[in-house]
Amino acid sequence: MAGSSSEEKAVAAVQNKKVVLRRHVTGFPTEDDMEITVDTTEIRVPAGQTAVLLKNLYLSCDPWMRGRMTKHEDGASVPATDFAIGEAMVNYGVGKVIDSTHPEFTGGDLVWGMSGWEEYTLITQPESLHKINHADLPLSYYTGVLGMPGLTAYAGFTQVGRPKKGDFVFVSAASGAVGQLVGQLAKIAGCYVVGSAGSDEKVGLLKTKFGYDDAFNYKSETDLGAALKRRLPDGVDIYFDNVGGATLDAALLHMRDGGRVAVCGMISQYNLEERDGLRNLYCVIPKAIRVEGFNVGRFFHLYERFEEEMAGYIKDGKVAVVEDVVEGIESAPAALIGLFSGKNVGKQVVAIARA
Repeated sequence: MAGSSSEEKAVAAVQNKKVVLRRHVTGFPTEDDMEITVDTTEIRVPAGQTAVLLKNLYLSCDPWMRGRMTKHEDGASVPATDFAIGEAMVNYGVGKVIDSTHPEFTGGDLVWGMSGWEEYTLITQPESLHKINHADLPLSYYTGVLGMPGLTAYAGFTQVGRPKKGDFVFVSAASGAVGQLVGQLAKIAGCYVVGSAGSDEKVGLLKTKFGYDDAFNYKSETDLGAALKRRLPDGVDIYFDNVGGATLDAALLHMRDGGRVAVCGMISQYNLEERDGLRNLYCVIPKAIRVEGFNVGRFFHLYERFEEEMAGYIKDGKVAVVEDVVEGIESAPAALIGLFSGKNVGKQVVAIARA
């Protein structure tokens, strides 16, 4: 019996590569702020715990992770706690259940949810995981179009933007994981939609792949207000803001009466020690503009409905998806840093293993 027990333990122990934060960051992060470490883990849930052990298959790279890389001493409002130095960073991912002591999950289940930036993660709150109901679609889609970014686009546009047929819609960072979906949802809703992106290649994708009516490269424009006026001469009913800063300021000037601004992200501001102010906020008064920030965490009660609706759009060819996939957990730090200079084309995904 003793020999059998020892043999089982040897089989159960595996190496576990992980991405950890080396130091808290101010300003622009670099790859050197992170490192790959290796430890060992037993591929089973520890005795006495109700938990799920995942083998991670895909990890999501998202701009919101930047906020967790900074040490917030002043109690500043952030969507989640700071990453701990030396521990695996966390974000949404797709995984396969290796072992479970939770009654709702069994070995072999495919799930998505918050996980570690590592090869294996022990989930001690399995209620946060979502079972994957459309495994006939690429599993990586559950880091994007069918996961958190997809729900962000869906909730932000439908619940905050509240579109009406014929609305004029403007989307910034329009080729990213969220923006590419907002534009397509706007077309499904019968809106006229214009997007901005950071390269001519991405502008081409907006027009040819994602069905945007018009688009422009904001880096080539010397006057963002003039760029908006040319493409949306009658103004903007819904601005879906992913970048903040100068783009938000320009959009406020061009909003129509009763316009809605859904503030989803401010990637232009994340790495600034002194953030930009707004000059045109006064526009919200005479035009009765509603500016509303939102966090996707408030909308997970919509997930089941969203998943079925979005999966249907994909299968019917109404929604196209572009992913930027890198291979191996060692590629994760560079992939994350690349988000802040626009290196990715489409949803940034790190593929770790296959199901």
